[in-house]
Amino acid sequence: MKEILRITIALTLSCLIAATVMGLAFVVTAKAKKHNEHLYMQETMLGLLGYSKARPAPSDLRFYGVYRYVIADGDRRFLGYMVPVKRGGEQNYALVVMDLKGRFVETMDLSISPEAAGDAPEREKALRVALGPPKAVTYGDTTIIAKRGERRLAYLLPGAFPGFKTFISIMLALDPSFKVLGLEIMEHEEDPGLGAEIEEEYFKHQFKGKTFERIKTIDVVRKPLPEQYKKYLERSTSQEGAFTEEEIEEIKRTYEDKDIYAITGATISSKSVSDGVRNMTKRFSYRMESLDRVIASQGVEVLF
Repeated sequence: MKEILRITIALTLSCLIAATVMGLAFVVTAKAKKHNEHLYMQETMLGLLGYSKARPAPSDLRFYGVYRYVIADGDRRFLGYMVPVKRGGEQNYALVVMDLKGRFVETMDLSISPEAAGDAPEREKALRVALGPPKAVTYGDTTIIAKRGERRLAYLLPGAFPGFKTFISIMLALDPSFKVLGLEIMEHEEDPGLGAEIEEEYFKHQFKGKTFERIKTIDVVRKPLPEQYKKYLERSTSQEGAFTEEEIEEIKRTYEDKDIYAITGATISSKSVSDGVRNMTKRFSYRMESLDRVIASQGVEVLF
């Protein structure tokens, strides 16, 4: 009996020690993973804006997060936008509430720092305090607004949509007129050699420079990608000086209003990205214009 008790205690202690070690390892690795993801996101955003180690970002470039939530109050639904504002000489956040038709409802101060606003649980805690029960919130999406000096530079939109196999995660960059500045494929599980080609420059760079009017109807075509156009799209990985300024302008004029050339053997993946970019851009433009209109009419002093 004593031996069984001794073994039981030993096993229990071993399990507790193992659980503690695994828990600590998870905490450490989770923090490291979160830090690496943050760095990757920052690098991606800067890259989409044309900045790199060779062309560093200007010192007056700032990024501001805007977080959209759906607010449920019984049977009624509202949209709540967490927007960065200056309050008491410091950056903070306010909640701008609108109905589903984009009409202003109310604005309320939030008690949350810019650092904490990047953490979803902290945002929800601040929203629950401000809204009070029985109202509930559901996260919608995030918009990162890039601003240089007093000028709004770009909108950076993280998003995801169904691909051929699972979801495709992207980062889309739009200028203030909603023209595409760039597209980055962040994560996917499309087939290697087929759908996985969506991450290649010759595919994703086709979206760059497309105007909002063109993106609203963008689709894919099952035609071979012209060789000169492909070479142009891949020029960042090709030898510099492959095209003259005149040739570049001619290629832009020729293809800026064209649909997207599908990847050979991966039309579904190609169309998934094309449809995803189109739908994201259309929805965002409507929401951003509604938010800007309400902010202006109510005199909300946002930082972007």
